[in-house]
Amino acid sequence: MSGSAHATLRGTRRGGPWTVPRGTRRARADGPLAVVAAAFTLAQLLLVRPGMGLGWDETVYVSQVSPHAPAAFFSAPRARGVSLFVAPVAAWSSSTPLLRIYLAVLSGLALFLALRAWRGLFPVRVLALAGALFASLWVTLFYGPQAMPNYWVAVGALAAVACFLRAGADRSDRAALWGLAAGGALMAWMRPTDAIWATLPLLVLALSRRHWRLLGVLLTGLAAGAAEWVIEAYVSYGGLARRLADGSAIQGGLGWNVAVVDQLRSLGGRALCRPCTGALPDPLLTLWWFALPLLAVLGFVVAVRARRTPATLVPLMCGATAAFPYLFMIGYAAPRFLLPAYALLALPVAGALVHLVTVPGRTLRTVAVTLVTLGLAAHLAVQTAVLVHTVDGTTASRRAWSRTAAELHRLGVRPPCLLTGHESVPVAFYAGCASAATSGHNANSTADAIARTADRTPVAALVTAGSRAPAYARHWPSVPFGGLRIHYAVPAGRR
Repeated sequence: MSGSAHATLRGTRRGGPWTVPRGTRRARADGPLAVVAAAFTLAQLLLVRPGMGLGWDETVYVSQVSPHAPAAFFSAPRARGVSLFVAPVAAWSSSTPLLRIYLAVLSGLALFLALRAWRGLFPVRVLALAGALFASLWVTLFYGPQAMPNYWVAVGALAAVACFLRAGADRSDRAALWGLAAGGALMAWMRPTDAIWATLPLLVLALSRRHWRLLGVLLTGLAAGAAEWVIEAYVSYGGLARRLADGSAIQGGLGWNVAVVDQLRSLGGRALCRPCTGALPDPLLTLWWFALPLLAVLGFVVAVRARRTPATLVPLMCGATAAFPYLFMIGYAAPRFLLPAYALLALPVAGALVHLVTVPGRTLRTVAVTLVTLGLAAHLAVQTAVLVHTVDGTTASRRAWSRTAAELHRLGVRPPCLLTGHESVPVAFYAGCASAATSGHNANSTADAIARTADRTPVAALVTAGSRAPAYARHWPSVPFGGLRIHYAVPAGRR
C-alpha cells in the first residue's frame, strides 16, 4: 500500500475532513440489505393474500395458543416454536390478515438481521443479491407470512453460520457468540432435527479444530431451543427415542429414499407432494433448480481464487447437510423442506453471479451482464407465476374449509363440538370445534369415545363421497356437501 493510502487511513481514523463517521458507513452498508428485506415484506403483503386462510399445519400450530378453537392433536415431529412465535397475535385475535402481516414484518426483519451477520465476510453487493435471490423464490414468499417452521429454520441457519465464522476469526467478537447461540436456538425451537442437520458441519469443524468455546456456545443454543421438545418427549410421548421413532413413522419411515424427483414435482406449486405422482412441471419452472448447484460450485471456485474459501465452503456444506435428509431419506416432498438449503446456497450463487458480471474485458463483461440480467428477469417471472398460481389454489381450498364450517354451524354443530373424518383437523379449527381420529398420524381417540361424546356434544363425521361412514355414525342424519357427506349428531338440548 502506498504512503498516501496509509496517510488517508490514518487521517480517517483521526477524524480528518474527509472522514466518514463509522455510524454512517454502517448505515450505508446496511442500506442495500434493508431495501431487500423491506421489498421482501412488501412482496409478501402484495402477492400472498393476507386473507388467505390458515392451512392444515397452521391450524395445528395456531390452535395450541388460540382461544378460537380447542388445541388440535400435536404429533411427534412437531415442535412448539411456531405456536409460541404466533402467540402475541393468535392468543387474543382470530384475525388471519393480522397474523399474516405480523409474520411478514417479522420475516423481513429476520432476513435483514441474518444477512447483516454476514457483513465483512462477503461484499455488501453479494449479500444484497443473495438476499434477493432467496427472497424472490416463490416458496420463500409463500411461507414467509405463514405459521410454519421452515422459513425460520432457514434464517436461523443463515445467521448461525455467519456468526460461527465471525466468532472463529475473532475471539473477541461477543456479538457473534450470542448470534451463534441465538441462531442455533431458533432452529431447534422450530424443528430440532432440522437444526442438527443444518449445523452438523459446524459441530464437526468446531470439534476437529478444538474450538471448544464455539462448540460449547453452539451446543448451548441448540439445547436451549430443543429443551422443551425433549422434556415433552418424556412427559407426553414415552421418551425421546419413542418420539423420534414415532416422528420417523409419521414421515413414512426415514431411510434411504431418493426424493430428488419428488422435489422436482413439487416445484410447480405443490405444497405437499404425498404421494408424489404425476408428470414433472414444465422445464421452465425447474431450470433454476438445476442451475443452483452449478452456480454454487462456481461460487466456491471464485471464493478459492479470492481467498475467501471458508466463508463460501461452510455455508455450502451446511446447505448440503440441511438438504440431504429431504432429498435422500424421506419418501415424499414439500418445497418448504429445502428452504434452509436455499438460504445458505444463495451466498455462493450470488458470489458467482457478481463475478460473472465483473469479469475483465468490456465485450465479455457486456455479454455476461446481458445474460445474467435476462436470466434473473426470467427467473423472477417464473417465480411470480408459480407463486400466484399456488396462492390462488391454496386460497380456494381453504375457502372450501370455511364453507364446510359454515354448513356445520347451520346443521347445529357449533362449539363446543367435535369433528372427525376427512380433513377434520383444519375444518374443526375453522368451525371452532375439537377434532378426533381413531387411526392414522393424528389418532387421539377411539370409536367408543366419539360415540359417547355424541350423546352430550354435537359431533360430525366428514366422509368423502362414495366412502362408508364409521359404524358409530351410520345411523346419524347426513347431508351431501361439497364432495363430502356430513353425518352429524346434535343432542336435543343443543339444537
